[in-house]
Amino acid sequence: MHAKTMEGLIGARTNMNMTNVPMRVYKEARRKGDTATMERAMGYVNDFEDKAYQYKDKADEGMKDEAEEAREKEKLELEEAIAERREERKKAEEQKEAEIISNLSTSENPSGNTDTVPQTPKTDSVEISPEGSALLNQSADAIAANLPDAPVFYSSAGVADRNSTTQDGGAKLDVSV
Repeated sequence: MHAKTMEGLIGARTNMNMTNVPMRVYKEARRKGDTATMERAMGYVNDFEDKAYQYKDKADEGMKDEAEEAREKEKLELEEAIAERREERKKAEEQKEAEIISNLSTSENPSGNTDTVPQTPKTDSVEISPEGSALLNQSADAIAANLPDAPVFYSSAGVADRNSTTQDGGAKLDVSV
């Protein structure tokens, strides 16, 4: 907690507590009918309340200062975190570059010099044998042969209803609303 805030809060509370004594004197003087004592006691009460409000203002200033310092501190922490992430990203990029360089192979030129030549990434390739392509063609023809020429309707039970097709290739469709 900021020192200005603490001083303001303590001073305001102390001065508000100090108003209790002159208020008791004021009440006692009112019972007795002593107006001079009542006026003097109220003067003290007003003085203590004024000081309490001054300390309250001081506490408010201290809290504003604290909030500003907290924002600045948070901003600095955020900037530091960003800088750390940038450094980490930079190191990761450097590691990737080092890996790429280490993956480069050296080849010997006809002149006898050795230079680094970048390798293309290795990929797998698949060749289908003539027997495999024949089997593929046979299975594609078999699948096409098993497909129906006419539309297939399904019953409410989820079974193909082949009886709904007519002789002339049309379809019988019952619709109820």
